[in-house]
Amino acid sequence: MFWLMFLPAWVWPAQAPARELLAVGAQFERVFDYQASGNYVGLGAELVRIMAVRTGNTVRFRMVPWARAQAMLAQGRADILIGPYKAPERFASMAFSEQPFYQDQIVFYTRQHPGLIWDGDYATLKNRRLVMLNGWAYGTDLERARSTLQVSVANSVESGLKMLVHNHVDLFVSNRRNTEPVIARLGLERQVRILPRVLETQNGYFAFPRSPEFDRLRLQFDQELTTLVDSGELKRLGRRFDVTTP
Repeated sequence: MFWLMFLPAWVWPAQAPARELLAVGAQFERVFDYQASGNYVGLGAELVRIMAVRTGNTVRFRMVPWARAQAMLAQGRADILIGPYKAPERFASMAFSEQPFYQDQIVFYTRQHPGLIWDGDYATLKNRRLVMLNGWAYGTDLERARSTLQVSVANSVESGLKMLVHNHVDLFVSNRRNTEPVIARLGLERQVRILPRVLETQNGYFAFPRSPEFDRLRLQFDQELTTLVDSGELKRLGRRFDVTTP
């Protein structure tokens, strides 16, 4: 095997050096949670840990407001963003994973007794006050109607719910997974309700900076996520964290 010593360098497969990855996100119930013990938990955090190990890397996490997390990724100051939905305005700065890893229903929350109903026509809401969350993507239909609506912006689900119950707005638009645990935590079950019509069903992804130097990492994570999907492991983890998987 002495001849192997003289093989040209290009014959050997390129191996990216192992490194510590930075995964960022905001508080997403059961997808990316921070515990008082200092641990990061949730389906997204668990998947990132698994895929980092399988690709020979380590990972650390950081939780920041959602708009800042997106900016960190766009600027290349983070390697992975946990949980974004796809939206046209994000494609310029984010390269999404090939497959989603969770699924959400986007709905309107209102107070229990305002007698409000909605038939799906956004034009009927032009005199209603809405609160939306800073940096969130809500789907094509609502984004198209947004300029015709009276919209306030909140920085957290808790803030949006409090604006609703204190009658600062008539509707809060959010996803059920993120919102229902907060309703329970705040003891608001008798004060708010969901309007029955689902606005959108959105898939959540991992995202990477849109720069060639991150392509290898994205493709490695795509391969590992596909393995987790095909083996049924993603479904099992989804049940463990009470998160709907695609």
